[in-house]
Amino acid sequence: MASAITTLAADAPTLSAANTGFMLICSALVMLMTPGLAFFYGGMVRVKSSLNMLMMSFISLGIVTILWVLYGFSLAFGTDSGGFIGWSSDYVGLSGIGITELWDGYTIPVYVFAVFQLMFAVITPALISGALADRVKFSAWALFTALWVTVVYFPVAHWVWGAGGWLFKLGVIDFAGGTAVHINAGAAALGVILVIGKRVGFKKDPMRPHSLPLVMLGAGLLWFGWFGFNAGSWLGNDDGVGAVMFVNTQVATAAAMLAWLGYEKLRHGSFTTLGAASGAVAGLVAITPSGGSCSPLGAIAIGAIAGVVCAMAVGLKYKFNFDDSLDVVGVHLVGGVIGSLLVGLFATGGVQSDAAGLFYGGGLEQLGKQAVGVFSVLAYSLVVSAVLAFLLDKTIGMRVTEDDEVSGIDQVEHAETAYDFSGAGGGASSRSTAAPAPAAAASKKVDA
Repeated sequence: MASAITTLAADAPTLSAANTGFMLICSALVMLMTPGLAFFYGGMVRVKSSLNMLMMSFISLGIVTILWVLYGFSLAFGTDSGGFIGWSSDYVGLSGIGITELWDGYTIPVYVFAVFQLMFAVITPALISGALADRVKFSAWALFTALWVTVVYFPVAHWVWGAGGWLFKLGVIDFAGGTAVHINAGAAALGVILVIGKRVGFKKDPMRPHSLPLVMLGAGLLWFGWFGFNAGSWLGNDDGVGAVMFVNTQVATAAAMLAWLGYEKLRHGSFTTLGAASGAVAGLVAITPSGGSCSPLGAIAIGAIAGVVCAMAVGLKYKFNFDDSLDVVGVHLVGGVIGSLLVGLFATGGVQSDAAGLFYGGGLEQLGKQAVGVFSVLAYSLVVSAVLAFLLDKTIGMRVTEDDEVSGIDQVEHAETAYDFSGAGGGASSRSTAAPAPAAAASKKVDA
């Protein structure tokens, strides 16, 4: 009996300072992705909407953080109930967790796991915002964010990653969020825009990015932060799987950027900075679910496929007449579907698990499991998000008025402008009492 006790004690995980420090750094990197996304989206819109686009990402840092502490972590990672939702009273308010209590089966504290997963919860609704640029009331967006994470993100995170979650038990592989984050957000974006409609002037007026340098800055921050997003999702650094994911993240992103640019050159005759940034993000999205199960050569293939297919997909909004302002559907939904399904082809069976894809002798079994995960999350998020948007639109109203949209949502919703062309200082403020100088008045015409 004594020897058995000794063996069990020796096998039990103990707190690792190295893994704990690594995961705290990864959590900070994932947090940085939300401001990076804000810059990426903020540069892609017209100048009169740039502050609103920044704020639609930043507000998620506030709302989702508080909800995660109050009940979100419990719903997503608490004790399983039927495979669809979790709940643990000790996780409510994060009040019943010991400071050295370990996450089950790992060498990091529960607090560290909770804050790492919090950053995923924060960025997911922020991803949706890019599809809704120029036309949504900020108060309605804030309320939608709170409702959406509660009834969509928290349950889906439990399905995919929670112990007992039905997709987790089925064997669906989602290393870092292809289904829970990207398909979830992309399907939600499609559901909402089908309810709220198109921007004024869609397919008629030019709606070019106002600052491509901001777009490139945002893409660079996303690429940088994504190493924490992906490599950190193994929750440790002891067996090399996280290192493989780190390498595959870089490789797939590079391949996707080159593939997007090649397609763009052949199709449109130019290599654009927007194409480079979008291609990089498409590669990051596609490798997120798949990078822990494939080789670097597989990552090149996954990235290249995602780069071309997503570049083709962004034009579907014009063909099918839905206004996905910043291509959330074309990049995140399509990229997430590609990356998740390609696990069923490129999984080697020798990295994160022994599940092998079709190209490595595993047959179609894993592809079938991946398809169940993809289409169940897609359908649930699409339908519930559309219902939420419909209810909000019929009660408090989701959209600003047409006049306010045309004049500029920054001024209407935030009483500010992104740039002060008069050289006199900061943007317009509701506290200002003096009449605008002629140059400032002219700048407002430029903003519109």
